[in-house]
Amino acid sequence: MDRTAADSGLRRDQNILLFSVFAIATCGLVYELVAGTLASYLMGDSVTQFSTIIGTYLFSMGVGSWLSRYIEDHLLRWFILIEVLVGVVGGCSAPLLFLLFEHIASFRIILYSLVGITGILVGLEIPILMRILKANLAFKELVARVFTFDYIGALIASLIFPLVLVPYLGLIRASLLFGIINVSIAGLLLYRFDEAKPFRRSFSVTIVASVMLLLVAFVYADRIMTFSETLAFQDRVIFAKNTPYQRIVLTRNNRELRLFLNGNLQFSSADEYRYHEALVHPALHSLPHAQKVLILGGGDGLAAREILKYPNIDSITLVDLDPAMTRFFSSNTMLRRLNHDALLSPKLHVVNSDAFNWVKNSHDSFDLVVIDFPDPANYSIGKLYSSAFYEELHHILRERGIIVVQSTSPYVARKSYWCIAHTLQASGFITVPYHAYVPSFGEWGYIMAMEQYTWRTDNPLPTGLRYISNATIKDMLYFPPDMSELPTGINKLNNQALVNYFEDEWAPYIH
Repeated sequence: MDRTAADSGLRRDQNILLFSVFAIATCGLVYELVAGTLASYLMGDSVTQFSTIIGTYLFSMGVGSWLSRYIEDHLLRWFILIEVLVGVVGGCSAPLLFLLFEHIASFRIILYSLVGITGILVGLEIPILMRILKANLAFKELVARVFTFDYIGALIASLIFPLVLVPYLGLIRASLLFGIINVSIAGLLLYRFDEAKPFRRSFSVTIVASVMLLLVAFVYADRIMTFSETLAFQDRVIFAKNTPYQRIVLTRNNRELRLFLNGNLQFSSADEYRYHEALVHPALHSLPHAQKVLILGGGDGLAAREILKYPNIDSITLVDLDPAMTRFFSSNTMLRRLNHDALLSPKLHVVNSDAFNWVKNSHDSFDLVVIDFPDPANYSIGKLYSSAFYEELHHILRERGIIVVQSTSPYVARKSYWCIAHTLQASGFITVPYHAYVPSFGEWGYIMAMEQYTWRTDNPLPTGLRYISNATIKDMLYFPPDMSELPTGINKLNNQALVNYFEDEWAPYIH
């Protein structure tokens, strides 16, 4: 009976240690995903950020595994200590990075240092844990079980991060929660194993202090985020929300509202009318019989507001990926006033979907397609400026229809602008490039595209426009030498030339 009890206790101890492997893998991958997502929010180019962070993390784990050879005695003590360190460093990484972003010139050094330290600590844990377990398991059984739990933990982390952690907790609380889990595992092992008795009292103080630190930060995560954004934005932050797709921030001062997505200014209420009038009216006033319009992007409803000034328009389909955006701009009183309740119009139908897939699968057709995507700062957005995407537009564009694309600044990003024009041309469209001055952005570019040249400049415009007139439209067609056309590559899915142009040209203007 005693032997049975001993065997049962041994199996419980093994299961606890194997559960630790699962927790290590889950927490480690969450810290890695938090760092990659945060870096893409703050610095753009999600592919580069994730690639370099994953590489740094895996390399650091290798360094940690190699260093584990120098830990020879007191393996459980070392394991518990490292587990606490992983919890504190990994858990505090997101709030630290948000707070330091605006104040550290070499932010990347801090970012990769935290990723590297976390990777080294995680890399130390698995070899030490395997050495603790080897006395009770055959080698092949030990390797099979440890790596099974390790890979299952990685799978769980990869699933819950985008589906649960980011939309419901946000990056700061996600990292802090898993820091608490790491430290709690250390506490469980400290009180489960008798060999931990000699250092139980001293480690208990460390573990309790670490959990309290992480818990306090978890409770005040919103204030930490608000404080970091107060440092980042000149004006008062009145709304901030993490979604599975982006960070939405709205600021306000005595003169204007400003919307930021992932830290990038999208519009100022003081001059957004210039941008949106220039986006919509040069094309739509040339289509006096237009009835159906498609907006891709434009979840703020401001392009829709301009389109609804034409009484002949029967229906508008607005396709925006993020439902949080369209909900926000259809429910907030200040924003509804700004977009004239356009998102609540009976003529408008909102679809929250990926624009590429939606266009590819659509069987509908439209007189005007307004493309109001964010700038091509990363590959996930760059695909929406590619020849593959533009070629899909042919089957949804009605005869004599027009497409208009917001196309970044032809002054700051001259190659990027003309790359968009050339990509549209390579996709079988005739193009009409034009630009407008928007004080918040400077010179901003647009491109109209059509299958046959039907565009006119002499049709009447709606009354009450603040910026656009027939004379203004003619002026928009002129490009001075510093914005004039120059040769570029074509933006294809397999090269994403546009993203590379955009990064190079905008780099001097980005933190």
